[in-house]
Amino acid sequence: MSTDKTGRKLSRRGMLIGSLATIAATGTASAWALDRFVIDHAEVTNVSDLESSATPSGTASSAEPVITITTWISGEGDDLVTGYIADVVTGDATQIRTAFAEDTYGLNIIEEPSVIAERVGATLAINGDYYGFRSEGIVIRNGIAFRDVGARNGLALYADGQMKVYDETATSAQELLDNRVWQTWSFGPGLVIEGQIQEGIDDVEVDTNVGNHSIQGEQPRTGIGMIEPNHYLLVAVDGRSAGYSRGVTMSEFAQLFSSLGAQVAYNLDGGGSTAMIYHDELVNNPQGEGKERGTSDIIWTTGN
Repeated sequence: MSTDKTGRKLSRRGMLIGSLATIAATGTASAWALDRFVIDHAEVTNVSDLESSATPSGTASSAEPVITITTWISGEGDDLVTGYIADVVTGDATQIRTAFAEDTYGLNIIEEPSVIAERVGATLAINGDYYGFRSEGIVIRNGIAFRDVGARNGLALYADGQMKVYDETATSAQELLDNRVWQTWSFGPGLVIEGQIQEGIDDVEVDTNVGNHSIQGEQPRTGIGMIEPNHYLLVAVDGRSAGYSRGVTMSEFAQLFSSLGAQVAYNLDGGGSTAMIYHDELVNNPQGEGKERGTSDIIWTTGN
C-alpha cells in the first residue's frame, strides 16, 4: 500500500477515486473561476510510486516498440496543412503509457509536455486529454483508476491491445478495470469506429467549461488511433499559422486517420496544447510559434 500526502491508504491496483477538492464559497464568480480553473488542487501525489504493481499479468513483452515518424503535408498557400504521424508497433499494449504533470493527479496541475516526457524517459510523447481542466470523465491511467464520473464517449485501451470508443455513462471505472482496461481518455469525439468515419463530428462540443466550449472548425489537433491491436497511430496536426498550417476540421482529421488504415481513432485535446516530442525534441510547431503550452498529461512510449 501507499499513502497520499494526507496519509490515506491508496491501493496500488484498482480504484483510486478521491473526492474532488471543495470549491470555496466566495460569493463572487471571479473567485470561483480562479479556484476552479487556475489554483492547483492536488489529490494524489507521487503517482509513479503507485504504478509498480499495476501492469496486468501476462502482458509484459521484451520486444521494444518500433516508432516511425513521418511528416504529412496537404494543400498549398493559405490551404497548406502540416502534421506529424507517429506509427508505433508495440510488443504489448502496456508499452503505451501515460504520465501526469508534476507526477500528481488533480485539477489545474500543468507542465510542458517535453518536461513530463524527459522526467519519465519517453522516446515519443504527445499531449493527452487535459483531464485536469474538467472534473468529469472516467480517468484510468497505467491500470489505476483515478476518477469515475462518466460524461461522454471516451476511449479505452485494453491490455490485449484493443482500442475501443465507449459510452462512459453506461459503465464504471471498476467495470473497465475488471475487463483489463489499461488506459482511458475522455475528450473526443470518436473519429473512426470499426473502420468507419463518424458522421456529425464537426458539430461536437466537448463540454461547456470556460475556454473549452467548442472544438469546431479548422484547428490544431492531437489524436490517437489503432490500425490493429498493438499497432497505433499518434498524430499531431499544427494550425492557426497561415502559410504553414491552417489546421484541420474534425472530418478532415478523421479522414487522415482513415487513410492511414485506422480502425479506431479518437480526438484528444488540441489547439495550443497540440504537441509531439521525439527524443527530447519538439517535433511540431505549435501555432507557428514553436512554444509548448502546459498541459495536465501526456501519452508516451519508449523505443527506437
